[in-house]
Amino acid sequence: MNDTTGLSSPTVPPAACPAYEGAVRLSGTEFQQSPAELYRGLRRRHGAVAPVLLDGDVPAWLVLGYAEVSYVTAHDDLFARDSRRWNQWDTVPADWPLLPFVGHQPSVLFTEGAAHQMRAGVITEALEVIDQFELAQRCRGIAGPLIDAFAGSGRAELMSAYVHALPMRAAVQMCGMPAGGADTEDLVRDLRISLDAGPGDDPVAAYGRVQERIRRLVDEKRTAPGPDVTSRMLRHPAGLTEEEIVQDLVSVIAAAQQPTANWIGNTLRLLLTDDRFALNVSGGRLSVGQALGEVLWLDTPTQNFIGRFAARDTTLGGRRIRAGDMVVLGLAAANTDPQIWPEGHAGEENSAHLSFGNGEHRCPYPAPLLADVIARTAVETLLERLPDVVLAVEPEELSWRPSVWMRGLTALPVRFSPVVQ
Repeated sequence: MNDTTGLSSPTVPPAACPAYEGAVRLSGTEFQQSPAELYRGLRRRHGAVAPVLLDGDVPAWLVLGYAEVSYVTAHDDLFARDSRRWNQWDTVPADWPLLPFVGHQPSVLFTEGAAHQMRAGVITEALEVIDQFELAQRCRGIAGPLIDAFAGSGRAELMSAYVHALPMRAAVQMCGMPAGGADTEDLVRDLRISLDAGPGDDPVAAYGRVQERIRRLVDEKRTAPGPDVTSRMLRHPAGLTEEEIVQDLVSVIAAAQQPTANWIGNTLRLLLTDDRFALNVSGGRLSVGQALGEVLWLDTPTQNFIGRFAARDTTLGGRRIRAGDMVVLGLAAANTDPQIWPEGHAGEENSAHLSFGNGEHRCPYPAPLLADVIARTAVETLLERLPDVVLAVEPEELSWRPSVWMRGLTALPVRFSPVVQ
């Protein structure tokens, strides 16, 4: 039975977890249409830090407050990234669907201190060589054939035909893989499953396939290097092991594809459904920039991130956090915290949002800039090619993936005047 906040009834957690009394399951269709209501309900009931249960009723803390998320991400010594600190490993089955997020691997995501600075530095140096103007041109070159494939029909489902395909092709090209072909499409599918599994999906197996494909890419680039991210990481004087490079490339590609795709999709939805943008949608570059920024505040692609593990007993938001407790970063909730938007005017045009993280473990520079180039080019190119594009359904008919982690549409059907090639 649900109450008016959209929250599931409080669940009694295992007896071994008295601190989580009244915890709420982070699952179900409450996340599908209005997660903001769920976050507001959690905040009213529990404050800035809420006890929650993940898949399989595994306990964790969800940090909802902007100040609290900022504090956690700024204090790596207290809220650390190495998941081997977690005090719940004895309760987690081998097929736990969140294992790709949490299971420790030799990835930059789980490193700390000097090791993290070194690994993040390798990624930064590999990415900062990318010319943003050339990337925009490459993205336009990817967008053209994708749009051509459906432009003559006057109708399209953009999430599958365009939104997910473009950033993946851009990401794999940056890393030295061919942009087309079954290999890339398989990678797209497996990345989606590993990051945002649906009914019947096996995220652990999918993540294994992703790793294997990237491992083959590293082997290929060791033999035949090129002007790409993978080759630059292999050549870097830090001398990362092959497994470290594989894991870090998986992180780079995953971050460039799924979140960027949902950023594109959420921005197109806003442009096509919000009257504030209606007069400027047709090639409106200014409104595109405003919509991209607003989405990062209000519909950020990464809603929540399994981020930290308490290094010792501490308090946060009035809660007693035990050593080894998992802390989930509530990025979407923090971005709409009424403490920073007291009048409810979230979405102002500034970049103080937490959508790219914060602190030492935020997205490494210049990844957010590259993601912006990909997303902006994708949206602008579509609107330029199809200037009269409109939704093919009523806005309320659009549905969101029922994901705790990613905020993205299941489909974005549109119609437009057919374009004769």
